[in-house]
Amino acid sequence: MTDARFEDARETPLNLGALEGEDLKIISALVQDAVFPATAMTWRPGQHRFGLLLNRFRWEDVEAAKKRGRPVERVQSLLVVENVLGVSSNGVDRRDPDLVLSLLSADWHPGTDAEGELHLILAGDGAIRLRVEALEVTLKDVTRPYVAPSRKVPGHDI
Repeated sequence: MTDARFEDARETPLNLGALEGEDLKIISALVQDAVFPATAMTWRPGQHRFGLLLNRFRWEDVEAAKKRGRPVERVQSLLVVENVLGVSSNGVDRRDPDLVLSLLSADWHPGTDAEGELHLILAGDGAIRLRVEALEVTLKDVTRPYVAPSRKVPGHDI
């Protein structure tokens, strides 16, 4: 048996879950460079759920796009975190309806037992901290892919 490769993937919507830090690394890689308006964040304290509607860059499709000579794509995706006990942020003005945020990574910081903190690191020194009872994250594509407005693969200056 061999490991899965991007080249072997079918072009179908993602529907992934993470219950451990290692699983979250995959989701983090797939949501890197996702953009979303600050107004697209929702926390439902009574349901212990936090959600983001992201415009996710389709990293898993870059090689296929190059091979077929077509533009790179984005897709709208839901990133949902369950078991959320508290939410705080730094560098995010949720009252600004025009504020667009860019997600760089989702990092797990385990505590004792199953609880811990999920840090959503944003471009420009912003961050969202979710205190959770146990790690449970899902990423689900909810629209058809569309051509990335920039038509370019995101890049990062080091």
